[in-house]
Amino acid sequence: MKDINIFCFGFGQVAKSFIKKLNLEKFNINLSVTSRGKTQQQKINKINYKSFQFVNDSFDQKLIEKLKQSDHILISIPPIDGFDLVVKNFSKIIEESSPKWITYLSATSVYGDHKGEWVNEESETKPTSANGIDRLAAEKSWMLFAANSMLPFQIFRLSGIYSDQRNILARLKSGNTNIINKKNHFFSRIHVEDVANVLFKSLSNFKSSEIYNISDDKPSSSKEVTLYGAKLLNVDIPKSIEIKDIESEMLKNFYKESKKVSNKKMKSFFDY
Repeated sequence: MKDINIFCFGFGQVAKSFIKKLNLEKFNINLSVTSRGKTQQQKINKINYKSFQFVNDSFDQKLIEKLKQSDHILISIPPIDGFDLVVKNFSKIIEESSPKWITYLSATSVYGDHKGEWVNEESETKPTSANGIDRLAAEKSWMLFAANSMLPFQIFRLSGIYSDQRNILARLKSGNTNIINKKNHFFSRIHVEDVANVLFKSLSNFKSSEIYNISDDKPSSSKEVTLYGAKLLNVDIPKSIEIKDIESEMLKNFYKESKKVSNKKMKSFFDY
């Protein structure tokens, strides 16, 4: 049984899925995480762990000792106003503790709009959304940290994440979805368990300061995905609406950008 001391900044669906994967692979897991809630003991898959409060620049000072003991660090909390809170508050501590694996989970929103064309890790990053702009700024701060510290570090740019619980089928069942009419709009997706599997593969196959798109093989339009889901469930096709009629600003911004995300580098390097 292999031991792993891992610290997760943020403990959402990707981080939890990764821990479940480690557990399935019979790792002896020493886990600490951060959340916006009060510091408390928690349990996942019979693994006891400590969740430390971390909100903006305020955090439970007791997490520092756990961070110093960690040899693997996963960062999934989003940046705020262009600043990555982990780099800002913990870069010196991380550098002094010399972990052997640091992974930052970014997003393919850093590419911006490429008019439905393919993008890879060498493509121009020209984000237009606030999320994409902040993510790119965070990436740059982490890459600078990695260059100065010489610590092993990688960036995973994640496409839209779905799971067995959160997907188009669930939205169709709830009646909470529409078909958005926009030609030549493509987006890419990735199942949360695939992200966890690639994270696991990177434990033994690691090249520092690399960036990987984490995406599936089939970029599609939202309409195509919705119609396919409705066919699988044998339910009525949701009504179609125009971009101008979308009420959510976040959803409007999503439809301003179109691209097909290449996963060739991920598949080749991690043999996945």
